[in-house]
Parts: sequence; C-alpha cells; structure tokens
Amino acid sequence: MDTSLSAELVAVLVAVTQGQPRVLTTQCARALPAGPLQHSHRSLQNGLRQWVEEQTQHELGYVEQLYTFADKGRFYASGERVISVSYLALTVESANADVAEVGWQDWYRYFPWEDWRAGMPDLLSQHLIPALTRWAQADRTQAPLRWPRVAYAFGLDGSPWNEDMVLQRYELLFEAGLVAEATRDSNELGEEGALGLPMRYDHRRILATGMARLRAKIKYRPVMFELMPEAFTLLQLQQTVEAIAGRVLHKQNFRRLVEQQNLVEETGAMTTGTAGRPAKLFRFKGDVIQERAIAGTKLPLAKQAR
Repeated sequence: MDTSLSAELVAVLVAVTQGQPRVLTTQCARALPAGPLQHSHRSLQNGLRQWVEEQTQHELGYVEQLYTFADKGRFYASGERVISVSYLALTVESANADVAEVGWQDWYRYFPWEDWRAGMPDLLSQHLIPALTRWAQADRTQAPLRWPRVAYAFGLDGSPWNEDMVLQRYELLFEAGLVAEATRDSNELGEEGALGLPMRYDHRRILATGMARLRAKIKYRPVMFELMPEAFTLLQLQQTVEAIAGRVLHKQNFRRLVEQQNLVEETGAMTTGTAGRPAKLFRFKGDVIQERAIAGTKLPLAKQAR
C-alpha cells in the first residue's frame, strides 16, 4: 500500500435563504467543496479559497478552521492516506454561475432528525430511538456504556435535547450502523432515505462538525451578520437564528436580548411590497461587525415538548 500522505481542504459553506439553512455542495449534492493542498498554495486558507472558487464560482468571505480529521483508515482509492482540514465559511446565498453538479442544499436534507422547529421529529420517536435502544441493549457487556451515551446525546432519561451535539448524534448513528456511510465503501453512494442523503467519503461527518460549531457559536458571538443582508427585519433575524439552531425562539425574549446586547440599529426605512404591516428595517452596528465578539449573547430557546 502507498504510504504517502495528502492533505485535503474541505469547506462547509453555509447560508440561510428564506428561513432555511443551506450548504453549498458539489458532485450533485453528495460532497462538499474540497481539493488537495498544493505546493503553489501560499497557505491552507489560500488553497481552500482557490478550490472553492474554482469548483463553485463562489468567493469566500469569513472563514475559520473547524477540525482536522486524521483518523486511521482514511485513504484515497490510490492507497494514499488523506488528512482533511475542514473550514467553516458563512455567506449570503447568491445565484451560482452555471456550474455542473454544484448547488445549494437544505442541510436538514442530510440531518432530518436535527430540525425541531415544528417539535420533535417523528423520525426520532418512531425509528431512531427504538433502533438505538435495540443497538445499545444488544450486547449486555456494552449496554452500561452505550445507553448513557445515547440518552445524553438524544435527550432521553431526563436529559435535555442539546442542539449543539450534532456530531455526537451522527457518530452514534454511524457506530450503530444506521447511516449509509457505516455500511459502504467511502467511494460508494447510498440512496437517500429516511435518515437523510449520504455523502461521499466522510463529508457528512464534516458537515455535522460545521453545524455543531455554528450552533454553539451563535450563543456567544454575533456571527449572524455574516448570514444576513445589509438591512433586515427582526423577524428575519430571528428566523435565521431558528434555522441554524433547529429550535423555535421566544419572540419577545429574542427581541429583548437583541436590544440588551445593543447589536443592531434602525436604518430609518421600512419594508415595502410585503403583505401585512410594514416592519422596521435594521442593520448590525459597525462596532459589532468590526469586533465580531460580544460576550453573553446566549439565545433564549423556547421550551418544547418531546
């Protein structure tokens, strides 16, 4: 086997469009934009930007490193071991040039159990939790270790549902053999089913990492301005946060929080051409955009029945 090593740069490029979280994909929605680090790249980020722009015709703005995946067993078909360096990028969706196999996808297409905006998904109660229960109890020696992990990650036995634990939930489903990636070769594709659309290699795992990072980040840093147009209503801002978190927020608490944190200011303009009463338009304050860091912006999540 080839013992050489290659570094792959992978982008989780996120936008929120009409209240839905979207991720930019390649290979007909089965992969994330990615490419190998080359000698001509000045840096990792420079290489990432070049690959994304070449593959998707989309320029990157805000970018931060997510995680480096270097597990044993990660090989290209050639036998070359690959290390994936992943990045999270936030943007506003724009119409792409006519690029084959490139498009924006709803990220809940890959993780349907993560969207709690309409309450607990039936997929969890009717399929995933029973299947995970059987898996946890199938091996008596492992049950004392498996079940607490399942209960904590999926909000069972009195544990609350923690929207940040996207990666832990996906990895448990992988370990239990419930997602297609667990039972096929990394270069093969499974069919889209109740458990979402599989991706090539371990790109769905990388996407889960990006989702978890962003869900956690919106609770303590004002990164949402990267996903918003220049002017927006408070309802649009709330719907964007809800789309990312996969949870419903209490309207009055959310607006009170925004006011207390002094994040936005009125533009002096109102919405036009929309149904209902015109709404005030806001923009993020200049110092918020400049500093990108304000402590204590924890989101008020509404209580939901499970």
